[in-house]
Order: sequence, then structure tokens, then C-alpha cells
Amino acid sequence: MIYPTRRAILLTALGAPVALGFGLAMSRLWLAAPAWCLLVGVGVLLDWMLAGWSSALEVETTIPRVLAAGGEGLARFQVRFKRGPVPREVEVILEADPRIAAEPPRGTVRPENRAFAAEFRLVPRRRGDGRLTALWLRWRGPLGLVWKQTTQPLDAPIPITPNIPAVKEEAMRLFSRDALFGAKIQLETGGGTEFHALKDHVSGMDRRAVDWKQSARHGRLLTKEYRTERNHHIILALDCGRAMSDPLAGLPRIDRAINAALLLAYVCLRIGDRVGLFAFDARPRLSTKVTAGVNSFGLLQRLASRIEYSGDESNYTLALTTLGGELERRSLIVVFTDFTDSTSAELMIENIGRLIRRHLVLFVVLRDEELESLAALEPHTADDVSRAVTAEALLRERETVITRLRRMGVRIVDAPAERIGPALLSAYLDVKRKDLL
Repeated sequence: MIYPTRRAILLTALGAPVALGFGLAMSRLWLAAPAWCLLVGVGVLLDWMLAGWSSALEVETTIPRVLAAGGEGLARFQVRFKRGPVPREVEVILEADPRIAAEPPRGTVRPENRAFAAEFRLVPRRRGDGRLTALWLRWRGPLGLVWKQTTQPLDAPIPITPNIPAVKEEAMRLFSRDALFGAKIQLETGGGTEFHALKDHVSGMDRRAVDWKQSARHGRLLTKEYRTERNHHIILALDCGRAMSDPLAGLPRIDRAINAALLLAYVCLRIGDRVGLFAFDARPRLSTKVTAGVNSFGLLQRLASRIEYSGDESNYTLALTTLGGELERRSLIVVFTDFTDSTSAELMIENIGRLIRRHLVLFVVLRDEELESLAALEPHTADDVSRAVTAEALLRERETVITRLRRMGVRIVDAPAERIGPALLSAYLDVKRKDLL
């Protein structure tokens, strides 16, 4: 595509009145107007011939194979003019589908050995199959009178998955021996509830662990050694309804829930527990059997990646009743959800009350710091007062629901969105340490 620049249009517009004035002053100079337009046209034609040719353009692309929700990637483009003139600079725009944001949206690059290097930071907005569709390029001729524009189709698919690298990095950090107590994994022996072996009692050991019968039989003090009990069933129940599809701190709530769930699943599988996934909105969307072993984490990752965003209201009655009917033994059910009105909250409380009769329920609440800031903001206008009152009412209703759940015996994990993973893991380890399952 070829079109004039602003300079060419201004030259034509500014020259026409001058030529018209000459024509009015002397009738024989009326040819000045067409002569001026012809001169500008010749300049545009010359500029078009001296500009780089799109047929000589070659583009090399380097794009990431996969993006992680909440992370980012880098796309690199090498633009080379194989022959002919080379423009002084090239403007580049990367076109992508709505799931991916290219930053900066527009870039200007300068040549180096007949080549231009352009880089774009790719920020995923939603999970799913993202795609880079086209690379738009345009440049001006040496006189600055004409634009040349071309489009390089890309059609490059980029799957957007849960942020697995961050999950594994956080999990390995929490597995560190130097981590603080309450945020590290129990030792396999010495800190659990399942009997492992007898060992000689030495100074510093807990006297409550002494086995007095065996000590009397062997004539020396013997202490019981325990190990972490394994094979507990952990069910990760993810609400993927309309409320969980809304963004929180730049990322949909369901994506933050999936990242926290996968972090917990990785740790549970490392310890030896069994993990299952359950997702629902208006009806159950995903239900898996419990799996064991670290090798099962890849399966859980793929299944979690397929959880779609939904615009339907969550049906807690159908979902939690279905989940309760599928479980054959006492399990730890971790519920990731959000509620927007008192009616849905009442239905959720009623159905969680049925689950807690047989199972242990861990309720995860993503703290909405934006809502808290609106409630604490000093009002200056009537709109500010309205927003603050509404935010305060929503926070009060949320706190009421959390208090009712605590009184029922539900364990609550309430943390900022960025810290929900470690907070959930600490709550799980507390359950293991107190042998609540």
C-alpha cells in the first residue's frame, strides 16, 4: 500500500493559495497552480522510487512456543531489505488476538547492516489458544513525501497455560530446609502421626513419645518415631463461573485460583497424598479421580488448562451435591470461589454445611484489595461517597459469610491474590500437622 505523508499534503495545501494569488495578480501566471501540483507529484513519484521495496523485504520471527497466564514472553522480529534502497527507519505494529497484549503497541526501529530488529513484550490476558496474526510495517521515502506499507501474515498460535514455572519455583522454595516453620514440608520421619519405628531415647527428645511398655521390656528408654501419614485425598474444587472470570489485580480470579491449586497439588503429590480436580459453573464441567505420584502433575496441569471462562452463574447446589456423591472416603475439599450476592452466599453455605458433616472443607478467599481501597478512600464527591458505601457493604457481607463458615467448622484461607498460594499451602500443612483428616 502506498499513500502520501502529511508533508506531501501540507505542501500541496500551502502551495495552492500562493499559486492562486499569482494567477489573480497576473492572468498569464494561472499555470502556476497546476505547475505546483505537478512539481509535488513528481516529488512524490521520485520519493516512491527511492524508498525501499516491499518485494525485497524479508522477515524472520522468533516467538515463544507457550505463554503462562500471569507471566510474559518476548517476540523478536528481524526485518531485512535484501536489495535496493534502505529506509532510515521502519514503524512496526504487532497484531494479536484479544488474549495477548503486545507492549509497546507500536515501535520504530533503525537499520543496522540493512536489517531492523524489533522486539515486543507479550502479556497474556486470558488462558486459551492465543495467536499472533500479522506484522504491520511502514516506512517513508528519503524526501518524506510518501508512505509505503506492507503486512506480513504470521498466523502463529501460542497456547496460554497456567503459570507452571512459577508454581514449581514456589514449590521448590517452600521445600527448602531453610524455610520458616509453617511454610515448609514436614520431614518424612519424626513429624507425622503414623508410627514408623522405635529408637533409643536421647536427651532433648519429647518425653511424651516414650513407649514405656517397650522400654520396660528391653530395659532401656525407647521413643516412638512417626512419619507423615500418606494417601489422604485432596479435592480441588474450582468455581469457573461468572464471578470467578472477572479480573483481580490484572488477572482473572480463576487463573489465580488455578495457580494456587496447582501449587498445592504439586506439594501434595510430593508428600504422597492423592489429588483430584473438580470444576463447575452452572453445572459440573470437570471431575477427575484422585491421582498419586509426582508424575501425575502433568495430567493435572493439562486438565486445569482446559477449564474455560464462563459467563454463567455458579450452581452450588448441583455442583457440591455432585461432588459429595462422588467421594467415597473422608477428604480435604479445597473450595475456590467468589460470591457477589447474599442469595448465592446462602446457597453456598447450605451446601458446604452438608459436605462438612463428612469431609474437611478449606475455603479459599481472594482478598479484593481494590474493593478495600475504594471503601477506605476519602470521599470528595457524591460519586465517591456512593462507591465507598457500596464497597463497604460488599466487604461487610463478605465478612459475615466468612464468619458463618468459620462457626460451621470450615477452615478459611484469606490472603491477597499474590500470596494466596503460600497461604493455602501453610493451611494444608497445618491440617496435616494437627491430623485433622
